[in-house]
Amino acid sequence: MLLSALAFALMGAMVKIASAEDLPLLQIIFVRALVSVLLCLIAIRRSGSHPLGRQRGLLLARGVVGFLALTGVFYAFINLPYAQATVLQYLHPVFTAGLAFWFLAERPTPATLICIALSLMGLGCVIYPYVQSTSTSVMPIAAVLAGLGGALGSGIAYTLVRKLAATEHPSVIVLYFPMVCVPATLLLGAGDFIWPSQVGWLTLLGVGCFTQLGQISLTKAMQTDSASRATSLSYLQIVFAAGLGWLLFKEVPATATVIGAAFILLGALISAALQPNSDNKRASNTA
Repeated sequence: MLLSALAFALMGAMVKIASAEDLPLLQIIFVRALVSVLLCLIAIRRSGSHPLGRQRGLLLARGVVGFLALTGVFYAFINLPYAQATVLQYLHPVFTAGLAFWFLAERPTPATLICIALSLMGLGCVIYPYVQSTSTSVMPIAAVLAGLGGALGSGIAYTLVRKLAATEHPSVIVLYFPMVCVPATLLLGAGDFIWPSQVGWLTLLGVGCFTQLGQISLTKAMQTDSASRATSLSYLQIVFAAGLGWLLFKEVPATATVIGAAFILLGALISAALQPNSDNKRASNTA
């Protein structure tokens, strides 16, 4: 999950750079999906798994939900400050914990609940300056709703991943995502595609590679732990995003962002340190 969080943070940075090159949103998703298809097929061939998997209905549902969630998340990345968009996106562990409880009968451990509570406190610290701001340019409503919708969609997708992880190879689960994205983006936005510059090609390749790394790492984590606990660790992406925002976009984190990141990091460390023995036992049986 640490590797997944770092990879997704790098992906988000690449999305913002690609947008600065005037590349349309759906074109960014299209190229990202093509890279993912290639890498998934290579991994599936090496593993000897069937590329279409076993539970094809659930796999397709995961792909559709994932495409809708990704569209919302990327739209927020493009139209909001990077750290702010990342904060909105990372409401998804809360959705995941609730969905996993209702549909997978997974009861969050006390450590997971502490992690979620501390992470939400950190979330509040990060977002508080924007709520108090009197600037009319802060938080365009469409981008905010897109970010929240992306977070809900991510929660649904992660719950489906947890359901599928017991029977499907990680690359098979990931493959259905670009299988939906490629035809959907061509149908909805092919007419707006442009020929990228050299920087554009490099950033598009980065989006695809970092997303693939994040997806595979996330899916492997889901195979060895509960959905709510695994995704609670993904809040660390906010910390990585703050660092990347400073390095790449000259965004100096505000004091509230630093305090919020500290809460988030503390919650992740508690979740990692206080995992019950029963979870370890189940993890070894599932792996």
